[in-house]
Amino acid sequence: MTSGVRANAREKSPSENLRFGIVGSGVMGSNHARVLAELPGIELVAIADPDAAVAGKIAGLLGCKAVADHKSLLALGLDAVIIAAPTHLHHEIALDCIEAGVDILVEKPIAPSVEEGRAIVAAARRKGVKLMVGHVERFNPTVQAIKQAISSQEILSIAITRVGPFPPRMSNVGVVTDLAVHDIDLIRWFTESEIVEVQPQLTRAIAEREDIALLQFRTASGVLAHINTNWLTPFKARTVHVATRDKYVIGDLLTRQVTECFGFQPDGSYSMRHLSVGHAEPLRAELLAFIKAVREDEKPLVGGDEGVSSLEIAIQCLKGGIAVPKRGPRAVAG
Repeated sequence: MTSGVRANAREKSPSENLRFGIVGSGVMGSNHARVLAELPGIELVAIADPDAAVAGKIAGLLGCKAVADHKSLLALGLDAVIIAAPTHLHHEIALDCIEAGVDILVEKPIAPSVEEGRAIVAAARRKGVKLMVGHVERFNPTVQAIKQAISSQEILSIAITRVGPFPPRMSNVGVVTDLAVHDIDLIRWFTESEIVEVQPQLTRAIAEREDIALLQFRTASGVLAHINTNWLTPFKARTVHVATRDKYVIGDLLTRQVTECFGFQPDGSYSMRHLSVGHAEPLRAELLAFIKAVREDEKPLVGGDEGVSSLEIAIQCLKGGIAVPKRGPRAVAG
C-alpha cells in the first residue's frame, strides 16, 4: 500500500507509542489484545464490542478502555485498528477506519464478498492507509520452515489437512471460509502462482453451513493441490505435505515438526532429516510485521489484494468450482 495524505490521522513522532484499538472481543480479538498489551512501543487504548461485559472484562485485565462500537473507538485518536469483528461487519468498519486515516489489520477473510473486499482495498489505496489481512499461518514458524525448504524446488503437489471438532462459536460461515481460506492462501504463497482451476466437494452434516470440504486445485504453474478440512474430527490435525522434484516435505503445524525426505534411490530407499523450526508465536510475529509496516511506512507483508484473491478462490469453491479465469504465474509477496 502506497503512502498518501491522511487528513484525519494523528500526528506522531517516531519515538512515540503507537495507539492501537481492537474491534471485537471474541477469540481472535482477545488474543490480539493480549499480545498488543505486551509489546513495547504500543499503547492498547481500547476494545470495542457491543457485549459490554466481555469487552469490559478484557479491558479490565489489560488496563485499557472498553467502548460499544468502532466509531467510539476511532474518536479516541488512534494510529491503527485491528478488525476482529464478525466477517459480515468488516466492510463497514474498515471503510470508517480508512476514512479516519487509521491503518488497519483485518482478520481473514477480508470481507464476506469479493466486491466488498475490493472496495476496502480501493478505499485504502485512495486514502494512503496501510491495509494488512490476518492470514496468520504465513507467520507460523513451521509454515516458514516448509516455505524455506521448497523455495528453490520444482513443486509437484501440495496436500493440506486442517480438521477438528465443531467450534460452538461458529455460526455465520462454514469450513471453507473459516478454515480452508488459510490453506488457499498458503498454496498461493508456496507456489508463487495463482489458482486457475477449482474442484470442490462439499457437504453439511451437523452445522448450518458446509462442515466437510474436499477441495482440489491446479495452479497456473501446474501444481496440483488438495485441502481436506472438516468440523467432524474429534481432535485437531494440521498437516502440510509438499512433493517436489527432489524431495518430500512433511510439516505438522501442531507439533511444529518438519521432516524432509530426500536422496531417493532406485531401490526405494531415501534419507530423512528434521528441519529446524523457530518458536515464535505466529500472532505476535504477525502483529510485529504490521507494526513495522505502520511505523516505517512499508508495504504490509500480506496486503489487501492477496486477501481478496484467496477469498475469491474460497467463494469459487462454495459456488461449485468452475474454472477460475487464468491470470498466469505471479510472485506472491511476503
